[in-house]
Amino acid sequence: MRSIRLCLMAAAALAACSSAESNSDGGPGGGGQPLGMPVEVALARQDTVVDAIVATGQIEAVQSIELRPEVDGRLEQILIREGAEVVRGTPLFKIDDAELRAQVARLEAEHDLTLQALARTRGLLEQNASSEADLELAEANARSSQAQLELQQVRLDRTLVRAPFSGVVGARFVSLGDYVTSSTRLVTLQTVDPQRASFQIPERYAQRLHVGQEVSFRVAAFPEVEFTGVVDFVDPVVALPARTITVKAEVPNPSRDLKAGMFIEARLATDVRPDAVVVPEDAVLPLAGANFVWVVSEGTASRRQVELGVRIPGLVEVLTGIQAGEQVVVGGIERLSEGAPVMATAVER
Repeated sequence: MRSIRLCLMAAAALAACSSAESNSDGGPGGGGQPLGMPVEVALARQDTVVDAIVATGQIEAVQSIELRPEVDGRLEQILIREGAEVVRGTPLFKIDDAELRAQVARLEAEHDLTLQALARTRGLLEQNASSEADLELAEANARSSQAQLELQQVRLDRTLVRAPFSGVVGARFVSLGDYVTSSTRLVTLQTVDPQRASFQIPERYAQRLHVGQEVSFRVAAFPEVEFTGVVDFVDPVVALPARTITVKAEVPNPSRDLKAGMFIEARLATDVRPDAVVVPEDAVLPLAGANFVWVVSEGTASRRQVELGVRIPGLVEVLTGIQAGEQVVVGGIERLSEGAPVMATAVER
């Protein structure tokens, strides 16, 4: 009886083992292939990347002066108002010219006399009644009087102070009736279109600077507007003690929005790569001083070391290690291991 009971127990155990083996071979409820780790992936793609240097600076006028008179005298007329936009040659101030006009009249009369004397000397020389020396003296006197007359006429013309270039008139420093000299400030005048963006770059970037590079910047008055210009000057001298290089860019200003002295945060484009590979920022895993990205291929994950380039909001350039079109993990990175099976869900970035 006991032997029969043992045989029945052995048969039951054998049946249980067979059932377990059947389940392990892929039957209902069996393991089969192990389930993959759920992760989110995004495609590495090509995009245009601009390598830029960030610097601070200010807006400057291309031309800016404090206008001063060239002759002394009493200020007789103010012909412009502060803030007016003028073109080159526009009359701005008139200085009393009564004394100079009188001097010009006297010199004109003296010049007429020298011309008459020259004509008489030539006539006498034709009659052999004068010498060549007398003719030469008369010609010299005529030229001298002509030069004195022209000089005084120039001084008379300069009593009318004109704009030396087109621009906007600034603050006025004199009033009617003031006695002005060549050292008296009359008014400021500066150009407005175009303007110049001036900023300083550390000397370590010296080899990356050249005329023709593009500059973009914003100003506090117009935070949503991005202004652009082109570098037209790179200082050949490194300024001490900061050891920086001054760079200036010409910026169109047709709307007159940019004012001299405005603070700017400029980005100087030193290189443009139209076929750069970029991945989402959250795909990059910093580890032990290096950067890694998990790549999904044929249902498994593998970790690759990458070299990063330019960072832009939400994206980062990958210089080496990743090709465009590959799937990179952006969610679930912390649970991955090399060669682990994954269930990838594509997301847009």
